[in-house]
Amino acid sequence: MRILLVGAGAVGARAARQLVEAGDVEEVFVSDLDAARRAAVVQATGDKATDVGNDREVEADAVLLAGPVGSHAAEAARHVAAGRTVVSTSDSISDVQALLDLDGAARERSVALVVGAAFSPGYSCVLARHAAAGFDEVAEVHIARSGTGGPACARHHHASLTGRGLDWRDGEWQRRPAGSGRELCWFPDPIGAEDCYRAELPDALLLQPLFSGASRVTARLAATRRDRLSAHLPMLRKPHPEGLVGAVRVEVRGRRNGQTEVRVLGALDRPAVAAGAVAALATRWAVDGRLPPGAQGLGALAEPVPFLVALATVGIKAAVFEGGS
Repeated sequence: MRILLVGAGAVGARAARQLVEAGDVEEVFVSDLDAARRAAVVQATGDKATDVGNDREVEADAVLLAGPVGSHAAEAARHVAAGRTVVSTSDSISDVQALLDLDGAARERSVALVVGAAFSPGYSCVLARHAAAGFDEVAEVHIARSGTGGPACARHHHASLTGRGLDWRDGEWQRRPAGSGRELCWFPDPIGAEDCYRAELPDALLLQPLFSGASRVTARLAATRRDRLSAHLPMLRKPHPEGLVGAVRVEVRGRRNGQTEVRVLGALDRPAVAAGAVAALATRWAVDGRLPPGAQGLGALAEPVPFLVALATVGIKAAVFEGGS
């Protein structure tokens, strides 16, 4: 298979490495406005990678959109119309909603449009579906994330604390100020407990269709007091080239055999590394026909256990919380 990778930042670079190391991938076309980033990715990934400048019309089986958020929908629409599989790593609410609106076009062209194929959303959505397996009824789904990928991700997360968070509560969408709704969430060690807040995150938008009977579907972002106070200002210092260790936490509440149960899953990794692995695997599965046509979140398209097992073989592993109150 031949893959067009749009975006050679931290996530794109990690996705490129995963793709070129896969035996079923013949060539990866790397496209980015920044020539230095393109060259660095091609040099680091070997003979399978080709620098195509800013050309987005090369002949490819699939397109992996790993560039800055906010611009994925228009490009996805063009590639879907051409009959190409598309995978997006965007975690922008506006991007995700616009991508989901392309469901009819994707089904008409019989191609998969995978929305939110990153660490969170993406891996977190697959974990949520896996955590809910065996429940007779799912009442609540709660997602929390900690850490960022590359500089673009850090800037987006910084800005996400200034808008309005999106939650599903009692049969309707609710928008409340970002930075509110403080919750203490426990992530896998060594991160441990962190305060998490509402932010402009699209996770609930992708998960609610999977759990239409749930009364609550929420997402939270780990943030410090300084993060919240400075969110309306330009970033005070230049973001790290690639974020440090981050984590996701998935909590599913429901009933099984007449009893109330809670299941908590989590994962610990550098967000850019995990996001790149998730995006690369989703792209390969989509081209192989292992994901059905249509525009949906990764949790709705991929069978959880085989997908999680495949990710575990490249080092992206989940953990189960087995503690108690």
